[in-house]
Amino acid sequence: MNRASPTSRRRRCHRFRRLRTTHPRAHRCRWHNRNQSNRIDLSSSRLMSTIMQAETFRREMPSPLAAHPLNLPVAFGTTLSNGLGLVLVEDRRLPLISFRLAFRSGDANDPENLPGLSDMMSHLLSEGTETRTSRKIAEEIERLGATLSVGSTSDFSTVAASSLSIYAAEVLELLADVTLRSTFPQNEVDLARENTKQLLIQQRAQPNFLASERMAGVIFGTHPYSSISPTEEMLDALTRDDLLSFRVSTFIPNSAELVVIGDFQHDDLMGRIDELFAGWDRGDASPVPSPALPKRTERTIYLVDRPGSAQSNIVIANEAITRTSPDYFPMLLMHTILGSNASSRLFMNLREHKGYTYGAYSNLDARRLAGTFRATAEVRTAVTGASLQEFFYELDRIRNDAVSNEEITNAQSYLSGVFPIRIETQDGLIDQIVNIKMLDLPDDYLRTYRDQVNAVTTADIQAVAQKYVTPDKAAIVIVGDAAEVTDQVKPYSDNIEIYDTEGNPKDSVG
Repeated sequence: MNRASPTSRRRRCHRFRRLRTTHPRAHRCRWHNRNQSNRIDLSSSRLMSTIMQAETFRREMPSPLAAHPLNLPVAFGTTLSNGLGLVLVEDRRLPLISFRLAFRSGDANDPENLPGLSDMMSHLLSEGTETRTSRKIAEEIERLGATLSVGSTSDFSTVAASSLSIYAAEVLELLADVTLRSTFPQNEVDLARENTKQLLIQQRAQPNFLASERMAGVIFGTHPYSSISPTEEMLDALTRDDLLSFRVSTFIPNSAELVVIGDFQHDDLMGRIDELFAGWDRGDASPVPSPALPKRTERTIYLVDRPGSAQSNIVIANEAITRTSPDYFPMLLMHTILGSNASSRLFMNLREHKGYTYGAYSNLDARRLAGTFRATAEVRTAVTGASLQEFFYELDRIRNDAVSNEEITNAQSYLSGVFPIRIETQDGLIDQIVNIKMLDLPDDYLRTYRDQVNAVTTADIQAVAQKYVTPDKAAIVIVGDAAEVTDQVKPYSDNIEIYDTEGNPKDSVG
Protein backbone atom coordinates (compact mmCIF):
# COMPACT_ATOMS: atom_id res chain seq x y z
CA MET A 1 0.00 0.00 0.00
CA ASN A 2 1.28 3.42 -0.91
CA ARG A 3 1.89 5.71 2.02
CA ALA A 4 1.19 9.40 1.65
CA SER A 5 4.22 11.64 1.71
CA PRO A 6 4.70 14.09 4.62
CA THR A 7 3.95 16.95 2.23
CA SER A 8 0.61 15.46 1.11
CA ARG A 9 -0.33 14.74 4.74
CA ARG A 10 0.33 18.38 5.62
CA ARG A 11 -1.85 19.53 2.71
CA ARG A 12 -4.76 17.34 3.95
CA CYS A 13 -4.36 18.65 7.50
CA HIS A 14 -4.68 22.21 6.21
CA ARG A 15 -7.84 21.16 4.28
CA PHE A 16 -9.41 19.63 7.39
CA ARG A 17 -8.80 22.80 9.37
CA ARG A 18 -10.41 24.94 6.67
CA LEU A 19 -13.54 22.71 6.68
CA ARG A 20 -13.64 22.56 10.53
CA THR A 21 -14.42 18.88 10.16
CA THR A 22 -14.66 16.37 13.01
CA HIS A 23 -12.99 13.74 10.91
CA PRO A 24 -10.70 11.69 13.17
CA ARG A 25 -7.76 12.34 10.88
CA ALA A 26 -8.20 16.05 11.53
CA HIS A 27 -7.82 15.41 15.28
CA ARG A 28 -4.72 13.40 14.55
CA CYS A 29 -3.31 16.27 12.47
CA ARG A 30 -3.98 18.76 15.26
CA TRP A 31 -2.26 16.43 17.74
CA HIS A 32 0.64 15.94 15.37
CA ASN A 33 1.09 19.72 14.88
CA ARG A 34 0.84 20.38 18.62
CA ASN A 35 3.42 17.71 19.33
CA GLN A 36 5.76 19.09 16.66
CA SER A 37 5.35 22.60 18.10
CA ASN A 38 6.37 21.36 21.53
CA ARG A 39 9.40 19.68 20.03
CA ILE A 40 10.39 22.87 18.20
CA ASP A 41 9.96 24.97 21.35
CA LEU A 42 12.13 22.55 23.31
CA SER A 43 14.75 22.40 20.58
CA SER A 44 14.75 26.20 20.25
CA SER A 45 15.26 26.59 23.98
CA ARG A 46 18.22 24.24 23.96
CA LEU A 47 19.65 25.96 20.88
CA MET A 48 19.37 29.44 22.42
CA SER A 49 21.05 28.20 25.58
CA THR A 50 23.94 26.81 23.56
CA ILE A 51 24.24 30.05 21.57
CA MET A 52 24.22 32.20 24.72
CA GLN A 53 27.05 30.13 26.17
CA ALA A 54 29.05 30.31 22.94
CA GLU A 55 28.42 34.05 22.45
CA THR A 56 30.85 35.03 25.21
CA PHE A 57 33.53 35.32 22.51
CA ARG A 58 31.76 38.42 21.20
CA ARG A 59 32.26 40.21 24.49
CA GLU A 60 36.02 39.74 24.63
CA MET A 61 38.62 40.49 21.99
CA PRO A 62 40.59 37.33 21.18
CA SER A 63 44.26 37.26 22.08
CA PRO A 64 46.56 38.22 19.20
CA LEU A 65 47.93 35.30 17.25
CA ALA A 66 51.65 34.77 16.92
CA ALA A 67 53.16 36.44 13.86
CA HIS A 68 53.93 34.24 10.88
CA PRO A 69 57.60 33.35 10.41
CA LEU A 70 59.46 35.76 8.15
CA ASN A 71 61.28 33.82 5.45
CA LEU A 72 63.33 36.29 3.44
CA PRO A 73 65.03 35.05 0.27
CA VAL A 74 68.75 35.59 -0.15
CA ALA A 75 69.58 38.71 -2.16
CA PHE A 76 72.69 39.15 -4.29
CA GLY A 77 73.98 42.71 -4.53
CA THR A 78 76.71 44.26 -6.63
CA THR A 79 77.58 47.45 -8.53
CA LEU A 80 78.58 47.77 -12.18
CA SER A 81 81.61 49.82 -13.18
CA ASN A 82 79.36 52.74 -14.19
CA GLY A 83 77.82 52.89 -10.71
CA LEU A 84 74.54 51.08 -11.44
CA GLY A 85 73.53 49.13 -8.35
CA LEU A 86 72.09 45.63 -8.73
CA VAL A 87 69.94 43.57 -6.38
CA LEU A 88 69.01 40.09 -7.63
CA VAL A 89 66.62 37.82 -5.72
CA GLU A 90 65.89 34.33 -7.03
CA ASP A 91 62.30 33.15 -6.51
CA ARG A 92 61.45 29.95 -8.36
CA ARG A 93 57.99 29.38 -6.88
CA LEU A 94 56.38 30.58 -10.13
CA PRO A 95 57.74 31.10 -13.68
CA LEU A 96 57.59 34.89 -13.31
CA ILE A 97 60.11 37.72 -13.22
CA SER A 98 59.85 41.37 -12.18
CA PHE A 99 62.22 44.28 -12.86
CA ARG A 100 62.44 47.72 -11.23
CA LEU A 101 64.91 50.30 -12.44
CA ALA A 102 64.78 53.07 -9.84
CA PHE A 103 66.41 56.52 -9.94
CA ARG A 104 67.11 58.95 -7.10
CA SER A 105 65.30 61.64 -9.02
CA GLY A 106 61.64 62.50 -8.62
CA ASP A 107 59.23 65.39 -8.59
CA ALA A 108 61.50 67.29 -6.18
CA ASN A 109 64.10 67.46 -8.96
CA ASP A 110 61.82 69.49 -11.24
CA PRO A 111 63.31 72.82 -12.36
CA GLU A 112 61.67 75.75 -10.58
CA ASN A 113 60.22 77.05 -13.84
CA LEU A 114 58.92 73.63 -14.94
CA PRO A 115 56.96 72.09 -12.06
CA GLY A 116 55.63 68.69 -13.05
CA LEU A 117 58.42 67.94 -15.55
CA SER A 118 59.33 64.62 -13.91
CA ASP A 119 55.71 63.53 -14.02
CA MET A 120 55.40 64.47 -17.70
CA MET A 121 58.59 62.59 -18.54
CA SER A 122 57.20 59.50 -16.80
CA HIS A 123 54.06 59.67 -18.93
CA LEU A 124 56.03 60.01 -22.16
CA LEU A 125 59.01 57.73 -21.59
CA SER A 126 57.37 54.70 -23.22
CA GLU A 127 55.79 56.63 -26.11
CA GLY A 128 58.64 56.17 -28.57
CA THR A 129 62.36 55.34 -28.78
CA GLU A 130 65.06 55.51 -31.46
CA THR A 131 63.93 52.14 -32.86
CA ARG A 132 60.33 51.76 -31.66
CA THR A 133 57.18 53.82 -32.06
CA SER A 134 54.58 54.05 -29.32
CA ARG A 135 52.46 51.53 -31.21
CA LYS A 136 55.37 49.13 -31.61
CA ILE A 137 56.09 49.24 -27.88
CA ALA A 138 52.45 48.52 -27.06
CA GLU A 139 52.34 45.62 -29.53
CA GLU A 140 55.47 44.03 -28.06
CA ILE A 141 54.11 44.28 -24.54
CA GLU A 142 50.90 42.60 -25.66
CA ARG A 143 52.75 39.87 -27.57
CA LEU A 144 54.86 39.01 -24.53
CA GLY A 145 51.95 39.21 -22.11
CA ALA A 146 54.11 41.62 -20.14
CA THR A 147 53.59 44.87 -18.25
CA LEU A 148 55.64 48.05 -18.55
CA SER A 149 55.02 51.16 -16.46
CA VAL A 150 56.81 54.34 -15.47
CA GLY A 151 56.09 56.42 -12.39
CA SER A 152 57.52 59.11 -10.16
CA THR A 153 57.19 60.12 -6.52
CA SER A 154 58.61 63.14 -4.75
CA ASP A 155 61.92 61.36 -4.16
CA PHE A 156 62.45 58.83 -6.95
CA SER A 157 61.27 57.50 -10.30
CA THR A 158 60.85 53.90 -11.45
CA VAL A 159 60.64 52.02 -14.70
CA ALA A 160 58.94 48.69 -13.98
CA ALA A 161 58.37 45.58 -16.08
CA SER A 162 57.22 42.02 -15.45
CA SER A 163 56.47 38.92 -17.50
CA LEU A 164 56.76 35.16 -17.65
CA SER A 165 60.38 34.25 -17.02
CA ILE A 166 60.82 32.75 -20.50
CA TYR A 167 60.53 36.29 -21.90
CA ALA A 168 62.91 37.88 -19.39
CA ALA A 169 65.60 38.77 -21.93
CA GLU A 170 63.14 40.48 -24.30
CA VAL A 171 61.38 42.39 -21.54
CA LEU A 172 64.65 43.60 -20.02
CA GLU A 173 65.78 44.83 -23.45
CA LEU A 174 62.51 46.74 -23.84
CA LEU A 175 62.95 48.31 -20.39
CA ALA A 176 66.49 49.38 -21.29
CA ASP A 177 65.34 50.83 -24.61
CA VAL A 178 62.66 53.13 -23.16
CA THR A 179 64.99 54.19 -20.35
CA LEU A 180 68.09 54.98 -22.38
CA ARG A 181 66.78 55.81 -25.84
CA SER A 182 63.35 57.42 -25.49
CA THR A 183 62.92 60.26 -27.98
CA PHE A 184 59.69 61.97 -26.85
CA PRO A 185 58.13 62.35 -30.33
CA GLN A 186 56.61 65.80 -30.83
CA ASN A 187 53.14 64.46 -31.62
CA GLU A 188 53.16 62.50 -28.34
CA VAL A 189 54.31 65.57 -26.41
CA ASP A 190 51.50 67.66 -27.90
CA LEU A 191 48.93 64.98 -27.08
CA ALA A 192 50.17 64.63 -23.50
CA ARG A 193 50.10 68.42 -23.09
CA GLU A 194 46.43 68.66 -24.09
CA ASN A 195 45.43 65.61 -22.05
CA THR A 196 47.15 67.02 -18.98
CA LYS A 197 45.39 70.37 -19.39
CA GLN A 198 42.07 68.54 -19.34
CA LEU A 199 43.20 66.66 -16.24
CA LEU A 200 43.99 69.94 -14.50
CA ILE A 201 40.42 71.10 -15.15
CA GLN A 202 39.07 67.87 -13.66
CA GLN A 203 41.35 68.18 -10.62
CA ARG A 204 39.93 71.61 -9.82
CA ALA A 205 36.56 69.92 -9.31
CA GLN A 206 37.99 67.41 -6.80
CA PRO A 207 37.98 68.50 -3.14
CA ASN A 208 40.78 66.07 -2.24
CA PHE A 209 43.08 67.64 -4.81
CA LEU A 210 42.22 71.16 -3.63
CA ALA A 211 42.96 70.17 -0.03
CA SER A 212 46.28 68.51 -0.94
CA GLU A 213 47.35 71.45 -3.09
CA ARG A 214 46.63 74.05 -0.41
CA MET A 215 48.23 71.98 2.37
CA ALA A 216 51.40 71.32 0.36
CA GLY A 217 51.89 75.03 -0.17
CA VAL A 218 51.20 75.86 3.47
CA ILE A 219 53.43 73.20 5.05
CA PHE A 220 56.33 73.11 2.58
CA GLY A 221 56.52 76.77 1.51
CA THR A 222 59.38 77.15 -1.00
CA HIS A 223 60.53 73.54 -0.60
CA PRO A 224 60.31 71.40 -3.79
CA TYR A 225 57.70 69.23 -2.06
CA SER A 226 55.25 72.14 -2.25
CA SER A 227 54.39 71.39 -5.89
CA ILE A 228 52.02 68.47 -6.50
CA SER A 229 50.90 69.07 -10.09
CA PRO A 230 51.96 70.68 -13.37
CA THR A 231 50.60 74.13 -14.07
CA GLU A 232 49.04 75.34 -17.31
CA GLU A 233 51.90 77.82 -17.70
CA MET A 234 54.41 74.99 -17.40
CA LEU A 235 52.56 72.93 -19.99
CA ASP A 236 52.56 75.82 -22.46
CA ALA A 237 56.29 76.38 -21.94
CA LEU A 238 57.27 72.69 -22.09
CA THR A 239 59.36 71.59 -25.08
CA ARG A 240 60.64 68.27 -26.34
CA ASP A 241 64.19 69.44 -25.63
CA ASP A 242 63.27 69.99 -21.96
CA LEU A 243 62.25 66.35 -21.69
CA LEU A 244 65.36 65.05 -23.46
CA SER A 245 67.79 67.08 -21.37
CA PHE A 246 65.96 66.20 -18.13
CA ARG A 247 66.17 62.47 -18.92
CA VAL A 248 69.88 62.67 -19.71
CA SER A 249 70.67 64.65 -16.55
CA THR A 250 68.57 62.64 -14.08
CA PHE A 251 68.50 59.09 -15.47
CA ILE A 252 72.13 58.26 -14.76
CA PRO A 253 73.50 54.85 -13.68
CA ASN A 254 75.41 56.05 -10.62
CA SER A 255 72.10 57.31 -9.19
CA ALA A 256 70.11 54.16 -9.96
CA GLU A 257 69.35 50.65 -8.74
CA LEU A 258 68.14 47.73 -10.84
CA VAL A 259 66.19 45.25 -8.71
CA VAL A 260 65.20 41.87 -10.16
CA ILE A 261 63.08 39.22 -8.46
CA GLY A 262 61.91 35.97 -9.98
CA ASP A 263 62.78 32.79 -11.82
CA PHE A 264 66.13 33.29 -13.57
CA GLN A 265 69.59 31.81 -14.05
CA HIS A 266 72.06 34.08 -12.29
CA ASP A 267 74.90 33.97 -14.82
CA ASP A 268 72.58 34.38 -17.81
CA LEU A 269 70.87 37.39 -16.23
CA MET A 270 74.15 39.05 -15.24
CA GLY A 271 75.41 38.64 -18.79
CA ARG A 272 72.26 40.22 -20.21
CA ILE A 273 72.41 43.14 -17.76
CA ASP A 274 76.06 43.79 -18.59
CA GLU A 275 75.26 43.71 -22.30
CA LEU A 276 72.41 46.22 -22.01
CA PHE A 277 73.69 48.63 -19.33
CA ALA A 278 77.50 48.47 -19.07
CA GLY A 279 77.94 51.08 -21.83
CA TRP A 280 75.69 53.57 -20.04
CA ASP A 281 77.88 56.53 -19.05
CA ARG A 282 78.02 57.95 -15.54
CA GLY A 283 76.67 61.43 -14.89
CA ASP A 284 76.71 64.19 -12.29
CA ALA A 285 73.76 63.99 -9.91
CA SER A 286 72.39 67.41 -9.01
CA PRO A 287 71.50 67.82 -5.32
CA VAL A 288 67.89 68.67 -4.54
CA PRO A 289 67.51 72.03 -2.77
CA SER A 290 66.03 71.53 0.67
CA PRO A 291 65.19 74.87 2.31
CA ALA A 292 63.82 74.89 5.82
CA LEU A 293 60.07 74.54 6.10
CA PRO A 294 58.06 77.55 7.32
CA LYS A 295 57.98 77.77 11.11
CA ARG A 296 54.48 77.52 12.49
CA THR A 297 53.73 79.48 15.65
CA GLU A 298 49.93 79.42 15.75
CA ARG A 299 46.91 77.52 14.49
CA THR A 300 45.55 78.76 11.16
CA ILE A 301 42.52 77.66 9.14
CA TYR A 302 42.80 77.79 5.34
CA LEU A 303 39.30 77.58 3.90
CA VAL A 304 38.94 76.73 0.21
CA ASP A 305 35.49 77.95 -0.78
CA ARG A 306 33.50 75.45 -2.81
CA PRO A 307 29.94 76.88 -2.87
CA GLY A 308 27.17 74.33 -2.62
CA SER A 309 29.42 71.55 -1.39
CA ALA A 310 27.50 68.95 0.62
CA GLN A 311 30.52 68.06 2.71
CA SER A 312 33.73 69.50 4.10
CA ASN A 313 37.11 67.91 3.46
CA ILE A 314 39.23 68.47 6.57
CA VAL A 315 43.02 68.09 6.76
CA ILE A 316 44.93 68.94 9.95
CA ALA A 317 48.72 68.81 9.58
CA ASN A 318 52.06 69.48 11.26
CA GLU A 319 55.63 69.12 10.05
CA ALA A 320 56.94 65.71 11.14
CA ILE A 321 59.86 63.39 10.33
CA THR A 322 62.03 62.20 7.46
CA ARG A 323 62.00 58.52 6.54
CA THR A 324 65.36 57.82 8.19
CA SER A 325 64.45 59.50 11.49
CA PRO A 326 65.05 57.42 14.65
CA ASP A 327 61.51 58.44 15.64
CA TYR A 328 59.99 56.57 12.68
CA PHE A 329 58.85 53.42 14.48
CA PRO A 330 57.36 55.22 17.52
CA MET A 331 55.53 57.49 15.05
CA LEU A 332 54.32 54.46 13.11
CA LEU A 333 52.85 52.91 16.27
CA MET A 334 51.28 56.22 17.31
CA HIS A 335 49.75 56.61 13.84
CA THR A 336 48.40 53.03 13.95
CA ILE A 337 46.67 53.63 17.28
CA LEU A 338 45.35 57.08 16.37
CA GLY A 339 44.12 56.72 12.83
CA SER A 340 45.54 54.15 10.43
CA ASN A 341 42.50 51.86 10.20
CA ALA A 342 38.86 51.25 11.09
CA SER A 343 39.62 50.25 14.69
CA SER A 344 41.76 53.32 15.42
CA ARG A 345 40.69 56.16 17.70
CA LEU A 346 39.74 58.73 15.06
CA PHE A 347 37.56 56.28 13.14
CA MET A 348 35.85 54.99 16.27
CA ASN A 349 35.10 58.53 17.46
CA LEU A 350 34.00 60.42 14.34
CA ARG A 351 32.46 57.46 12.48
CA GLU A 352 31.21 54.95 15.03
CA HIS A 353 30.32 57.20 17.98
CA LYS A 354 29.40 60.51 16.32
CA GLY A 355 28.35 59.44 12.83
CA TYR A 356 29.92 62.54 11.27
CA THR A 357 31.74 60.75 8.45
CA TYR A 358 32.29 57.47 6.65
CA GLY A 359 35.90 57.46 7.85
CA ALA A 360 38.47 59.51 9.77
CA TYR A 361 42.16 58.69 9.55
CA SER A 362 45.70 59.86 10.21
CA ASN A 363 48.58 59.79 7.75
CA LEU A 364 52.32 59.57 8.36
CA ASP A 365 54.05 60.96 5.26
CA ALA A 366 57.78 60.51 5.89
CA ARG A 367 59.90 61.32 2.83
CA ARG A 368 63.63 61.60 2.19
CA LEU A 369 63.94 65.34 2.92
CA ALA A 370 60.90 66.22 5.07
CA GLY A 371 57.58 64.86 6.25
CA THR A 372 54.15 65.60 7.68
CA PHE A 373 51.67 64.05 10.07
CA ARG A 374 48.03 64.57 9.14
CA ALA A 375 44.52 63.83 10.36
CA THR A 376 41.78 63.77 7.72
CA ALA A 377 38.07 63.23 7.19
CA GLU A 378 35.24 64.11 4.83
CA VAL A 379 32.30 65.22 6.98
CA ARG A 380 28.82 66.61 6.46
CA THR A 381 28.85 70.39 6.10
CA ALA A 382 26.58 70.84 9.11
CA VAL A 383 29.05 69.12 11.48
CA THR A 384 32.29 70.73 10.29
CA GLY A 385 32.84 72.63 13.52
CA ALA A 386 31.80 69.69 15.69
CA SER A 387 34.22 67.46 13.79
CA LEU A 388 37.10 69.83 14.52
CA GLN A 389 36.23 69.60 18.20
CA GLU A 390 36.52 65.79 18.10
CA PHE A 391 39.75 65.92 16.12
CA PHE A 392 41.34 68.20 18.69
CA TYR A 393 40.04 66.02 21.52
CA GLU A 394 41.78 62.96 20.04
CA LEU A 395 44.97 64.84 19.14
CA ASP A 396 45.22 66.25 22.66
CA ARG A 397 44.50 62.82 24.15
CA ILE A 398 47.28 61.08 22.21
CA ARG A 399 49.67 63.82 23.41
CA ASN A 400 48.67 64.03 27.04
CA ASP A 401 47.66 60.49 28.03
CA ALA A 402 49.75 57.36 27.66
CA VAL A 403 48.20 54.79 25.35
CA SER A 404 47.00 51.61 27.04
CA ASN A 405 48.96 48.36 27.07
CA GLU A 406 46.12 46.78 25.11
CA GLU A 407 46.34 49.43 22.38
CA ILE A 408 50.08 49.14 21.90
CA THR A 409 49.97 45.33 21.98
CA ASN A 410 47.21 45.25 19.36
CA ALA A 411 49.05 47.76 17.16
CA GLN A 412 52.30 45.81 17.38
CA SER A 413 50.50 42.55 16.58
CA TYR A 414 48.77 44.15 13.61
CA LEU A 415 51.95 45.63 12.12
CA SER A 416 53.95 42.46 12.74
CA GLY A 417 51.18 40.32 11.28
CA VAL A 418 50.60 42.21 8.03
CA PHE A 419 54.28 42.74 7.28
CA PRO A 420 54.96 39.22 5.90
CA ILE A 421 51.81 39.51 3.78
CA ARG A 422 53.13 42.72 2.20
CA ILE A 423 56.34 41.07 1.03
CA GLU A 424 55.11 37.59 0.11
CA THR A 425 54.59 38.50 -3.59
CA GLN A 426 57.28 39.53 -6.05
CA ASP A 427 55.75 42.98 -6.48
CA GLY A 428 55.45 43.49 -2.73
CA LEU A 429 59.04 42.49 -2.01
CA ILE A 430 60.50 44.43 -4.92
CA ASP A 431 58.68 47.60 -3.82
CA GLN A 432 60.17 47.26 -0.33
CA ILE A 433 63.69 46.78 -1.70
CA VAL A 434 63.30 49.84 -3.94
CA ASN A 435 62.20 51.91 -0.93
CA ILE A 436 65.23 50.72 1.04
CA LYS A 437 67.60 51.75 -1.73
CA MET A 438 65.93 55.02 -2.70
CA LEU A 439 65.25 56.30 0.82
CA ASP A 440 68.62 55.27 2.29
CA LEU A 441 67.21 52.76 4.76
CA PRO A 442 69.55 50.21 6.40
CA ASP A 443 70.23 46.98 4.52
CA ASP A 444 68.77 44.92 7.37
CA TYR A 445 65.50 46.90 7.40
CA LEU A 446 63.28 43.97 6.37
CA ARG A 447 64.93 41.52 8.75
CA THR A 448 64.70 43.84 11.77
CA TYR A 449 61.33 45.47 10.99
CA ARG A 450 59.27 43.45 13.47
CA ASP A 451 61.91 43.78 16.19
CA GLN A 452 61.82 47.56 15.75
CA VAL A 453 58.02 47.58 15.94
CA ASN A 454 57.91 45.44 19.07
CA ALA A 455 60.63 47.48 20.82
CA VAL A 456 58.45 50.63 20.94
CA THR A 457 57.10 51.51 24.40
CA THR A 458 54.15 53.58 25.55
CA ALA A 459 56.62 56.24 26.70
CA ASP A 460 58.14 56.35 23.20
CA ILE A 461 54.70 56.93 21.67
CA GLN A 462 53.82 59.75 24.05
CA ALA A 463 57.21 61.38 23.47
CA VAL A 464 56.81 61.56 19.68
CA ALA A 465 53.17 62.63 20.01
CA GLN A 466 54.19 65.58 22.17
CA LYS A 467 57.00 66.42 19.75
CA TYR A 468 55.20 66.17 16.41
CA VAL A 469 51.45 66.39 17.11
CA THR A 470 50.93 70.06 17.93
CA PRO A 471 47.27 71.06 17.49
CA ASP A 472 47.89 74.60 18.76
CA LYS A 473 50.27 75.20 15.81
CA ALA A 474 48.48 73.08 13.23
CA ALA A 475 47.65 74.04 9.67
CA ILE A 476 43.98 73.25 9.02
CA VAL A 477 42.73 73.07 5.44
CA ILE A 478 38.98 72.80 4.89
CA VAL A 479 37.46 72.50 1.43
CA GLY A 480 33.75 73.25 1.59
CA ASP A 481 31.01 75.83 1.42
CA ALA A 482 32.53 78.84 3.16
CA ALA A 483 29.13 80.47 3.71
CA GLU A 484 28.04 77.44 5.76
CA VAL A 485 31.35 76.63 7.39
CA THR A 486 33.03 79.88 8.42
CA ASP A 487 30.97 80.60 11.54
CA GLN A 488 31.28 76.96 12.64
CA VAL A 489 35.08 77.03 12.64
CA LYS A 490 35.67 80.50 14.12
CA PRO A 491 35.87 79.14 17.70
CA TYR A 492 38.92 77.06 16.72
CA SER A 493 41.17 79.80 15.32
CA ASP A 494 41.38 83.56 15.12
CA ASN A 495 43.29 83.18 11.85
CA ILE A 496 41.08 82.18 8.93
CA GLU A 497 42.18 82.62 5.32
CA ILE A 498 39.69 82.02 2.48
CA TYR A 499 40.61 81.01 -1.08
CA ASP A 500 38.73 80.16 -4.25
CA THR A 501 39.26 76.86 -6.08
CA GLU A 502 41.92 78.45 -8.30
CA GLY A 503 44.01 79.28 -5.25
CA ASN A 504 43.28 83.01 -5.23
CA PRO A 505 42.64 84.74 -1.87
CA LYS A 506 39.11 85.94 -1.17
CA ASP A 507 38.39 88.95 1.02
CA SER A 508 35.08 87.55 2.23
CA VAL A 509 32.54 84.82 1.73
CA GLY A 510 30.23 85.22 -1.26
